[in-house]
Amino acid sequence: MDEFPPSPNDDQDAGPVYDRPSKSQVKRDMLALLDLGKDLIDLSPERLRQLPLEEKLYEAIRLAQRTTSREGRRRQTHYVGKLMRRAPAEEIRTQLDVWANGSREATASLHRTERLRDRLLTDDEALTTLLAQYPGADVQHLRSLIRAARKEAASNAALTEGSQLQRKHYRALFQALRELEPGDTSSSDTAEDEEEEA
Repeated sequence: MDEFPPSPNDDQDAGPVYDRPSKSQVKRDMLALLDLGKDLIDLSPERLRQLPLEEKLYEAIRLAQRTTSREGRRRQTHYVGKLMRRAPAEEIRTQLDVWANGSREATASLHRTERLRDRLLTDDEALTTLLAQYPGADVQHLRSLIRAARKEAASNAALTEGSQLQRKHYRALFQALRELEPGDTSSSDTAEDEEEEA
């Protein structure tokens, strides 16, 4: 076998080794920061104040929010993207994700409560299951709300088309169920908005 030992120059023939990111990667990173800046421009001032933003970046975002001309807003948005290079982007993304997921969890919680209310109106066993889960619940109050909501539903079913549905007890039962959940931070306004859409 004719094996040749490696030449000491073989490593040098491989060409220079770059340890910096490619131009494409730099461009992707810049676009990601620009997109993050756009997300910040869409936030309310109260939310913005909760983020770790330098004063210069905060003011640039607020100016972008107040800018009405299309070209002016585009330029200001790009300026925000440029300032984002010095911002703690990962920390900001994490907080935005918390806000977004919290919102999804609140919506899911409202839907669970709606399904529970609907079960209580059609199934007597649902109250027994609920009381096992929340032993401190006011049984009499819940029973009276369920009776009133069932009576209301029966009255609504007998209404002629175009008549106004009554939903007072239906909503009251929903609110009572929301109050059973520990740490429930949703306001009654939000709950009622959901109810109106139902």
